[in-house]
Formats: sequence, C-alpha cells, structure tokens
Amino acid sequence: MTEQVVTRFAPSPTGFLHIGGARTALFNWLYARGRGGKFLLRIEDTDRERSTPEATAAILQGMAWLGLDHDGDVISQFEGAARHAEVAHQLLAEGKAYKCFSSQEEIAAFRDQARSEGKSTLFRSPWRDADPSTHPDTPFAIRIKAPQDGVTVIHDQVQGDVSIRNDQLDDMILLRSDGTPVYMLAVVVDDHDMGVTHVIRGDDHLNNAARQMMIYEAMGWDVPVWAHIPLIHGPDGKKLSKRHGALGAQEYQAMGYPAAGMRNYLARLGWSHGDDEFFTDAQAKDWFDLDGIGKSPARFDLKKLENLCGQHIAISDDAALRQEIEAYLAAADLPPLTETQSSDLERAMYCLKDRARTFPELLEKAHFALTSRPIAPDEKAAKALATVSDGILTELTPHLQNVSWSRNELEEALNSFAESKELKFGKLAGPLRAALAGRAVTPSVFDMMLVLGREETLARLSEAAK
Repeated sequence: MTEQVVTRFAPSPTGFLHIGGARTALFNWLYARGRGGKFLLRIEDTDRERSTPEATAAILQGMAWLGLDHDGDVISQFEGAARHAEVAHQLLAEGKAYKCFSSQEEIAAFRDQARSEGKSTLFRSPWRDADPSTHPDTPFAIRIKAPQDGVTVIHDQVQGDVSIRNDQLDDMILLRSDGTPVYMLAVVVDDHDMGVTHVIRGDDHLNNAARQMMIYEAMGWDVPVWAHIPLIHGPDGKKLSKRHGALGAQEYQAMGYPAAGMRNYLARLGWSHGDDEFFTDAQAKDWFDLDGIGKSPARFDLKKLENLCGQHIAISDDAALRQEIEAYLAAADLPPLTETQSSDLERAMYCLKDRARTFPELLEKAHFALTSRPIAPDEKAAKALATVSDGILTELTPHLQNVSWSRNELEEALNSFAESKELKFGKLAGPLRAALAGRAVTPSVFDMMLVLGREETLARLSEAAK
C-alpha cells in the first residue's frame, strides 16, 4: 500500500483570493483529487492585526466559486498556537534548541555594525552554547540549533535539487520572547499534524523550505515532497499586478467568466500536458502531475482565458449553465432573472452557447428571450426596420399563422415569402431581427421564432408593423 496523498492550501486571510493563490489551490486540488487523496484547507491567521473574518470569507467564497472543495473542517493556524509552542519546548528539552536572551536592540545594533563593516548580517547568538548557569532571569526566545557546516539539499519536484550552504542559515527563532510561535514553526507543525505529504506552493517559499527542514529533521519527522511553482507574470513579463488583471477570484466571477473555463485556464498557467489547451475537469485530474510544471513564470493572458471560457460554455449542460449565470448576476450585483426569464433562458440556451465567451456576451445574445413587449429597437435595429415597409411585416403575419412551428416549415415559409416580394432573405432577416429582438445582432431568426413560439412571434411582428 502506498501512502495516501494529502495536499493543502494555506492562504493568509489578509485580502481576497488572488489569481496566483487560486492557481496554487487548484494545483493542490488536482494533485490530490487525481490520486484519491485528501485536499485540506488551512487559514494562516497568526498575523492578528492583518487577518480579518471578511478576508477569510472572501477566500472561502472564491474557492466555492471555483469548485475547489476541501476535505474536513477549515483549520485555523492561530488556534494551534499551544501545539506549536509545545514543539518548541520539546526541542528545547532535547537540546536541539536553546534559550536566546539577546534583545531586539542588541540584534539590530549587531546588524548595523556588520553592514557598516561590509560583513554578513547573519546573527549568531552568543547564547547557543552558553552555560545555563549564566542565563539571566529575563524573557527569552527559543532558537533552533541550525547545522553550521555542510549543505541542505531541497529535493524539489519542479526546481530540481537546490543546495543551500548551512553556514548561510541562522539559528531561526521558534518561539518569541512573548511566548508566541513564529510562522515557520507553525507551518511545519501544522503540515506534519495534518499528515501533508506534498507541499505545492509558490517558488517565493523555496528558501523557506531549507529553514523548515531543520524543524522536520530535529523532530525526526518525514519531510514532505516539495514542489515550488513559478509565480504568474503579466503579458509584459513583469510580476502580475492589478493593472494586468491580478484581481480576486470573485471579481472574475462578477465579470462573467465560467468557473470551468477559469479552472482550465489556471491549470494551463505553468503546467502542460502535451499540446492540450482545452480539457475537462476529469481530464485535468487524470493528467495533472508535478513533472508537467515548468520552471519559468507563466504569463496571464485574458484573451486565452476568454477563448477557453467560450469553449466551456459551448459544452456546458443547459440547466447547469443557467444556474451559474444566475450566480453571476448575484455576484455582479445585477437584477435576478424572473422565473419566466430563467425558464426561457434555459430553453434558448441551445442557440446561445456557441461563440459566447462570457456570460455578459451570452446574455446579450439572449436579449430576445429575456425582454418583453413593447420591444424597443436599438439604433441599428431601428434602421433595419426602416428598410422595409410596414406592409411587408403585416403581410408576413398570415403566412406564419398556420405554419407548422418547426424549423423546416419556418425556413420554407419565410424563404417563399421573400421570393414572392422579390427580396433576398437577407433583406428580410434584418427587419425580422429588429422586430423580434430589438437588436441587429442576434441568434438566427428561425431559432428566435422557435424559442418565442407562434403567439409571441406574431405579436412582436404586429407591434413592429404599427
């Protein structure tokens, strides 16, 4: 039996779920879900001044929109502070850590002097090997005893083997003098206690791995598999920022991107499976592996995102798509659909899904099914109506009253009518679009008629002819 894969996503609740964090969560989710493993969620809320319940809610909502379900309860890092401190004291008792009485002022003065002399600012505590009998009766920090020679090798599944000289590592503080644990300790203890087997995170944490490995090894714990993924850059190759579209996940929902399209696009940001661009969730879970992650930063491209979103809209189940559109309207703070509009939208979906890249585009195509009489034509539609006499639309009505309401019958009736007036069908289609939808760009005339039905179609034509 091989060990069950356990991954985790551990965001800090200091803001929204940004797109880089969303991709990290997705990679962890795909890796675990594709192997029958567990995907856990931990909120790293130890920074009490910056952590907020609102940010935690935004992270959870962003993950819910993306469909990234997690196993078990959400874990609060702050609530584990006593356990983190327990580990620090265990290392102290075992002689693998020590009490450091150096004050912040002393450490700052040492570093200032080192900088002025052009020396390393790496602080070496004078208390590492001090006789306990010399310890003052003052507050102390607990520092780990870092190895002082040799190298630490991070075996990384993305970056390869990364070696760091141990003389470049300081005796990291585990517990501050006020008794609170540091982030580095909390992360290791939480990952171990949660049974995390694979740590997949941004490569800005790569150097942290060497320091965290000191704790794993001192405690005799298994080191997880590391996979440090490159960050996301904008189209110009610079670190992703708000001007590139580094928005919160929920903002993309409010802009009308489907979650499946966003998952597909984020998966392709830095990971590849041959030349495949478009794929389903099932394929992504089956294909995703760490060796497909590249070492170079990925570039965020809204056009590629929209292209993939369009393909996902086209293959979506009609009812599921309607529900996601209703969620989009709520996220965008737009008026909800009425029951009738919701039903009509789902019925019209077959002629709306193709070539709509976002929900606003799809809803614009659906205008004919969502609006009600009287139809107010826009400027282009009004011009199209002006190109035919009112009489032509009036004459057309009887031709449609007794037609079997099927696509073939409607095509035959309309084409026959156009020929009788010595018109090409295109000359008739423009005014019909305007009469039925009030728009110049719509689904086909025949599709609109089939969705609207005989009664509503004839009523709109009669109104337009007045």
